[in-house]
Amino acid sequence: MTAALRTGLLVLVASGPAPRAGGRDAPAVALAGHEKWVTAVAFTPDGKRVVSGGEDETVRVWDAATGTESLSIRAGGKGVTCLAVGPDGKAVAAGCWDGSLKVYDLTSGKELCSLKGHKENVAAVCFDPAGGRIASGGGDDTLRVWDARTGKPLLTLDSGNEYDVTSVAFSPDGRRLVSGDGDNALTLWDAATGDSLRVFDGHDAVVTAVAFSPDGAKVASASRDDTLRVWGVESGKTLLTLKGHAADVTAVAFAPDGKRIVSGGEDEAVRVWDAATGDGLRTLRLRGGVSAVAFAPDGKRVVAARGKTVEVWDVTK
Repeated sequence: MTAALRTGLLVLVASGPAPRAGGRDAPAVALAGHEKWVTAVAFTPDGKRVVSGGEDETVRVWDAATGTESLSIRAGGKGVTCLAVGPDGKAVAAGCWDGSLKVYDLTSGKELCSLKGHKENVAAVCFDPAGGRIASGGGDDTLRVWDARTGKPLLTLDSGNEYDVTSVAFSPDGRRLVSGDGDNALTLWDAATGDSLRVFDGHDAVVTAVAFSPDGAKVASASRDDTLRVWGVESGKTLLTLKGHAADVTAVAFAPDGKRIVSGGEDEAVRVWDAATGDGLRTLRLRGGVSAVAFAPDGKRVVAARGKTVEVWDVTK
């Protein structure tokens, strides 16, 4: 997603229902970290670490159980806009405002390779499920695919319009890509050839985030029209429209089992939905607009970036 919202501290939540303060769900544990706004968050595949990136030009790695910061990577680039953790948990790709995109070792912080090609900000990045490729989209209106080990460009995809590519995700089998765009639509691509396969058209404003379901049959999208949509990949049709956010929806992710969807928005809320029916299951009231969300691999926790804070919630309670 684009880095329209920014953040700065890391907050972890102990198990059990969160108490409320002033109508907001209050986290139990807060810890200092980022010096400026956080723009992206992720769990590592084993669920033991949280990775965050922000406009203080750093990528930080945290122990998800203790909240201890284990690594800070100086990424530069006028601030980190997006990040993705590799499927083996050993590397992180981070995109920046100045168009730079680099891959770092998550243990040492060493730069592994630099992916050079974007001429404006990198707004979205993801690894393929095998870890061999990286896809990125940005303000230069392009979607690019790279060799994750060497940084060599493999594909440059053109949607045929002049709008920013705001979001991108690989399908679980790595054969397709879906991208969100500033023209309010999503595009499905062949990840090997770069051919455009289908356009998902229905949102009334910019698409800010996209996610494949774990079985690859559905795509979820968030938009600045205050809604989320769930699409059938083969039909291209809207299966569900999720309404509940009172402002722009900026982030979306499927649970690992595909049964729930989590979203975040500028209405200072994180919402959990039934992925089959679209029913709202839980709403967390935060103290600031949400810029990024992710499910933990165990499906029990959600991490959300908002304002100058990152929070981890137990969503099973």
